[in-house]
Amino acid sequence: MPKVSMLVGYGPGTGVKLAEKFGGEGFSVALIGRDENRLNAGVSALKAKNINALAVTADAGDPASIRAAVRKVRSEVGPITILHWNAYGGVDVSDVFAADQATLDKVFDVAVFGLIAATDEALPDLKRNGEGAVLVSNGAFGLVSPQVDEAVINLHVMGLALSSAAKHKVVGLLEQRLKGEGVYVGEVMVYRAINTTGSTNADLVDPAVIAERHWEIYKARGETRAEVK
Repeated sequence: MPKVSMLVGYGPGTGVKLAEKFGGEGFSVALIGRDENRLNAGVSALKAKNINALAVTADAGDPASIRAAVRKVRSEVGPITILHWNAYGGVDVSDVFAADQATLDKVFDVAVFGLIAATDEALPDLKRNGEGAVLVSNGAFGLVSPQVDEAVINLHVMGLALSSAAKHKVVGLLEQRLKGEGVYVGEVMVYRAINTTGSTNADLVDPAVIAERHWEIYKARGETRAEVK
């Protein structure tokens, strides 16, 4: 039976490199996102590299939608080996005092509610053979320190910081909850902006490095937190 990576949050940069890396290691890759054209282009690019791929349109912030996506992947390519959570909600809250309650609620749709729903729906698959994993991409704005918090305020990204911090906590809780069931949970925390355009700017992180770090922690199945600085 093929190994299947369900990549939630497929897009330029990290999503592309994660799909290529795990697909190149023998996984069938299911690309999940809201942009059908982008997903289909991604499938075509992967198939050109002899990687089995599937596109499923779904909203990572809608628990019912992401649960349906898990079921579709399972029915079309097989049980899910890796739930790869690379999704970002895109809710722009620069100042929590200027946002209404509905907007603040949406900050956690992808980082908390979607991630938990997808993990729950995929759990029977992830527990099957001791190779199951939940791998999460995250950003360092979720860390708690005066320096990080000052940067968040100055850059007007309070919503992003809140969602990253919540996701960081969910990873820890899932790791503790699932470690006795043979499911590995790991997070790669990226400290700098990611190069999504092929820029020559050395200050940007190469998404291939992030993908390689995901592969390393998956294979080792040891550390819960990994960093790319």
